[in-house]
Amino acid sequence: METWVDGGWGIDALLGVETRQHSDLDLAVSNTDLAGAVSALAKAGFAADEAAIPGLPARLVLRDHDGRHVDLHPLKLDEHGNGWQELGDDAWGLYPADGLGGSGTVGGVAVRCLTADLQLRHHLGWSLTDTSRADLARLGEKFGLPVPPG
Repeated sequence: METWVDGGWGIDALLGVETRQHSDLDLAVSNTDLAGAVSALAKAGFAADEAAIPGLPARLVLRDHDGRHVDLHPLKLDEHGNGWQELGDDAWGLYPADGLGGSGTVGGVAVRCLTADLQLRHHLGWSLTDTSRADLARLGEKFGLPVPPG
């Protein structure tokens, strides 16, 4: 199954340490593996949250009875290994092939994740929260990346 840890846990994976509490787990997943991911998570008690906005094709949110949730970001992989997230209305998000080459650890377990550069790019283009600013500052410090001023 082709999956990559994304979002806050993806940043913590790159840093190799849990830096904060997380409200969800974001996973980029090949659209050809989406059904398998949903099936595996269903066995762990997760079910689709039909009220989540946006929903498919952009993402699929799964929740369990304990309030945990997993946010799946389906990617159409092209012949070059780039991932394309369909956002609806013919809008697309790009996960370039080189950005899918990250690796890190969560709880001492090696995981595939987005690269630090792609994490930075995915945080640009909207108002940053204090949490996002702190995440980007940690990535910038560890990986020598530029971070937005402020």
